[in-house]
Amino acid sequence: MPVTLDRARISQLIEEQTALLNERTQKSKAMYGHASEHLSGGVASSYQGRDPWPIYIESGAGDRITDVDGNEYYDFHNGYGSMVQGHAHPAIGEAIAKRYPLGTHFGSATEDCVFVADELARRWGLPKWRFTNSGSESTMDAIRIARAYTGRDTVMKIFGSYHGHHDTVMVSIGVEYDKIGDRENYESLPYGGGIPQSVVDMTVAVPFNDAGAMERRIERLDAEGRKPACVIMEAAMMNLGVVLPEPGYLEAVREITRKHGIVLIFDEVKTGLAIAAGGATEKFGVTPDMVTLAKVLGGGMPSGAIGGTAEVMSVVEDHTVYQVGTYNGNPLSMAAAKASLLEVLTPEAYDRLAELNDKIVAGCQGVIDKYDLPGYAIGIGSKGCVTFSTEKIVDYETFKEAQDAELCDLAWLWNMNHGIFMTPGREEEWTLSVVHTDASVDAYIRVFDELAAALTA
Repeated sequence: MPVTLDRARISQLIEEQTALLNERTQKSKAMYGHASEHLSGGVASSYQGRDPWPIYIESGAGDRITDVDGNEYYDFHNGYGSMVQGHAHPAIGEAIAKRYPLGTHFGSATEDCVFVADELARRWGLPKWRFTNSGSESTMDAIRIARAYTGRDTVMKIFGSYHGHHDTVMVSIGVEYDKIGDRENYESLPYGGGIPQSVVDMTVAVPFNDAGAMERRIERLDAEGRKPACVIMEAAMMNLGVVLPEPGYLEAVREITRKHGIVLIFDEVKTGLAIAAGGATEKFGVTPDMVTLAKVLGGGMPSGAIGGTAEVMSVVEDHTVYQVGTYNGNPLSMAAAKASLLEVLTPEAYDRLAELNDKIVAGCQGVIDKYDLPGYAIGIGSKGCVTFSTEKIVDYETFKEAQDAELCDLAWLWNMNHGIFMTPGREEEWTLSVVHTDASVDAYIRVFDELAAALTA
């Protein structure tokens, strides 16, 4: 039986580690004071904020970053999973440097756009592609295309999944456990202010890993005259730490959506090139009607993409849908993407990521077993986490039921104070890069072991 953790001990450690991190980041504190004058909240995105002040980063190279106080960390955050190539990769830097003197923006396509589209089509088995500048733009445009193709308005998503910051998908995310409701008929709930209720009502959420519940909701919506235009979902993993699809689930969703004439969109902004050369399509052998990419695609440059079947993307080619954007296919972003696809994210690189992830998962599971901690380690591709739950997490409801927010906070603080830069506010989630080494993975496992020892002392 796992040990029962001492809550007073957790609170004590949180207090100690918070004080230590604040002491170590006094230059960040000063920068926050200045930044807050004109940069709203002192940061460029709400997800970059932290109480009492955010950590400001000065530089990154390979698998390490340094903050403005000079603290160096092994980077397992990697820009919310974007930097699988590692920081300042020389191949990507060389490509950008060669492109810059030739011009940085034209508002017209370049040869590199054609190359990247060809390569993505090869990897995903979807013939038609367009570019965007972010994951939010990719999912926004994909939904618009699906609506135009089907002539329907309703969008179906997975309860608890995040698909960007546009109104349609800022629904049923971050819901407290006691407000989740009936999984057969989830209520649509806005994620924050400024989202029109009329938009919220057009988005319907269903549970992950429950194809039966999805189909029953589709049938009820159809009877109401509200059949969905699309189902948008994270296929390779639900991003609550890491929640993998159960065997047969994706195949069942593919069959259901095809039967009901609903466009299936795999949102691979967070996974995609982070888990395999061809993302979830390659990993699980299930091909959607559309896929959305961003993050890893640009190798550190803002970039996104939408891939689709010729049938679905016909509404773009016949000008029914205006899929537009001044910086779509920007020459610098496309040069970086081309170099990344050709020289960095190679078959050998994915073999190495799998090897490293196996090592870190096994090491963390060894720590869990050694100290009888409540939890388990899980990973896929470059991504993984320690989930602080004795029961397997399969969807948002089971995640929220088991979530130990205090322990997650402590784990983040402990890592930051011991040289491991982590994604804040998540279940010990990591993203590896192709330049991580055995030494950096060993450091991660060692720091986790030290935390476990402190918890159980």
